[in-house]
Amino acid sequence: MELKELREQIDVVDSQLTELLTRRMDIAHDIALWKREQQLPALDARREREKLNTITEAAREDMEQPLRVIYSLLFELSRTRQNALLQPQTEQIAAIRDAIANTPQLFPEKAQVACQGVEGAYSIAACERLFRTPSITYIKTFEGVFSAISSGLCDYGVLPIENSSAGSVKQVYDLLVENKCYIVRSTRIKVNHALLARRGTKLENIREIYSHEQAISQCQERLAKMFPGVTLHSCSNTAAAAKLVAGSDRNDIAALASYHCAELYDLACLRPDMQDSDNNHTRFICIARRPEIYPGANKTTLMLTVPHKPGALYKVLARLYCLGLNVQKLESRPIANRDFEFMFYFDIESSIYSTQFDRMLTELGEVCEELHYLGSYLEMV
Repeated sequence: MELKELREQIDVVDSQLTELLTRRMDIAHDIALWKREQQLPALDARREREKLNTITEAAREDMEQPLRVIYSLLFELSRTRQNALLQPQTEQIAAIRDAIANTPQLFPEKAQVACQGVEGAYSIAACERLFRTPSITYIKTFEGVFSAISSGLCDYGVLPIENSSAGSVKQVYDLLVENKCYIVRSTRIKVNHALLARRGTKLENIREIYSHEQAISQCQERLAKMFPGVTLHSCSNTAAAAKLVAGSDRNDIAALASYHCAELYDLACLRPDMQDSDNNHTRFICIARRPEIYPGANKTTLMLTVPHKPGALYKVLARLYCLGLNVQKLESRPIANRDFEFMFYFDIESSIYSTQFDRMLTELGEVCEELHYLGSYLEMV
């Protein structure tokens, strides 16, 4: 049989499948109407399990697993259709809608802002990009920034959340959930690390280098080539490292920090552009005590945990796929005191005003053990 004839047969089967699948979804809609009258949920786990077993038992052996996958997705699609009719507005969605209604139309130009670090830190540059005239409070630690927000000392906090080379700042993600704070805006800063030392210091005399662990990670290949035996020290941030070197009387130490720190702390730049990648950006978030959702918010960050069993994460991804939502980032973190179990952080692209957004939160709540909404916001680039 020729390829053309085989493809014609496929076309006939696809036409029949389309008609039957459309009919199936229409029946799912009618079932949802009946369940609404009976005040029953969309999910009937026992029915789905029995249905999958019946289908796979009747299938040819080589089709058992493919049919299980296809019908699992089909069940997700049917449940999504039913949930659109059955699910009432949750408290979480009501709180988000309230935040939309009560958030000003314009992001504030002035605010009291907590930034981790000292003058010259990249977080200060991010803060000045986010706010026109911020009043900055310098905080030593990430935990301190959250404390300043929670106590009301500051209105907002600015923190690094992700670097294009070194990955996520996982501690900040964990502190967001722990302190019940929300992301209200984000921005990206181009990061250029310079090797700074006291004036008169020679490159060949460098024995120790100080910087933030993320900056060291972003420069590790170049450092290994230039200083194979150097000792690396981690500091709270890059500007603090520059300040430490400036306050020392030693001519055998250096710092990885911004070139601005050289001017700020009267240091010499021994080498510019120490980062391994020229495309080195750090993403910073602005956090607040309560959700603030400004016009144009098109990114949402969530933290969730799922049951520790096969297919649990698939069910989450299937729901997002069925709703047509784009996952921009997915990252796992170990759950403390639970061996080999993980929490997941998602960045999801979705308009806060879409019906899919409400359905996403409702349906994810159905398949997750925990679901934490961490904010919807616009990213400045």
